[in-house]
Amino acid sequence: MTDVALTLNGVPVRADVEARTSLADYVRDTHNLTGTHLGCEHGVCGACTVLLDGVPARSCITYAVACAHAQVATIEAFDDDEIMKELRAAFSREHALQCGYCTPGMLVTARDVVLRAPDSDERAIRVAMSGNLCRCTGYVGIVRAVQGVVADRRKRGIRPIRGAGRRALGPAGAGHGNPIAASSAPRATQAASVQPATTDFTDWRPQTTFEQSFTVRHSVDEVWRFFSDVPAVASCLPGASVEAQAGGDTVRGKIRIKVGPMSPEFHGVAEIERSDATHSGTIRGSGQDANSSSATRGVISYQLTDVGNSTTRVDLRVGYRLTGPLAQFGRSDLMRDIAGRLVGVFAQNVERRLGAPGASFASAPELGAGSLFLSVLAARLKAFLRRLIE
Repeated sequence: MTDVALTLNGVPVRADVEARTSLADYVRDTHNLTGTHLGCEHGVCGACTVLLDGVPARSCITYAVACAHAQVATIEAFDDDEIMKELRAAFSREHALQCGYCTPGMLVTARDVVLRAPDSDERAIRVAMSGNLCRCTGYVGIVRAVQGVVADRRKRGIRPIRGAGRRALGPAGAGHGNPIAASSAPRATQAASVQPATTDFTDWRPQTTFEQSFTVRHSVDEVWRFFSDVPAVASCLPGASVEAQAGGDTVRGKIRIKVGPMSPEFHGVAEIERSDATHSGTIRGSGQDANSSSATRGVISYQLTDVGNSTTRVDLRVGYRLTGPLAQFGRSDLMRDIAGRLVGVFAQNVERRLGAPGASFASAPELGAGSLFLSVLAARLKAFLRRLIE
């Protein structure tokens, strides 16, 4: 399950949903907003049209997890909307509905057309409304209704809004397209605009929890001292680095991983607790990727144990939650295997650093998710073949 938080009809809401849940099912089943109708469920008929950050979008083919932090408006949001009042009156006057099943999506699209149409040209309106299908009216009344509202508003001196207020490039949803004015801005500038992450974990529950262990051929005291050097520890984790000390036991940092053509870079903050008496600690952190607006939050607890012969076992317990478009990569079984390989690389880097105190080491480069997935699949295939042979 994935925790999805967004603003629905002006009200902040959140709920746990499966990664495959559509936005239409999310608003209908989770929040009982059944004015959004499901027709073809293939993004063809337009009955499920809602506004995502002010842009009409098909909610039946939009994943709810892709709308984290979005402004979503269903037909129920427009009871007091000026344009929608005019459209409802025009639809009634022109007999622009019969069964009414397509009408909610039709009205949402029509409102967008009224906002941006320069005039009441019939052909242009038919083209603009062509993504919304009706099996009853023959469209004559619908087109006349939209024409009438556009013409009346232009006569009253209400000018069209170019693009209906769109300020983003790319697909609709959560305002995560690159702003037009900043589309050529340097990557560092865009990354800096990420909202500060938080370490407030009140009422937070992890989506997935797993445990990992590794050993280091050095004493507990050596490993414990090394773990107190946060930048050095972070540099052992592929793609991770510390950017600043935020005060006390709080640090700001980033982690980058390549996922096919995407290279998400999570900037965030982590709060670190350590116990010298028990050689244990807890790291609570959260971060957000500027490009995909995916977000992650997690807790890592670790315990150092002396297992003899100057060898230390590090036991890790990890709990995390991933939201946004990248949540599709969050399947717990695959993530557990991938995390195991990341921990293996981390352990090797820790061993190298402890074995050469005072030496200069570069930060571990990020690992591609593609190679990680391939290694996971290869390991599973080997295990499957081994079971067949045995």
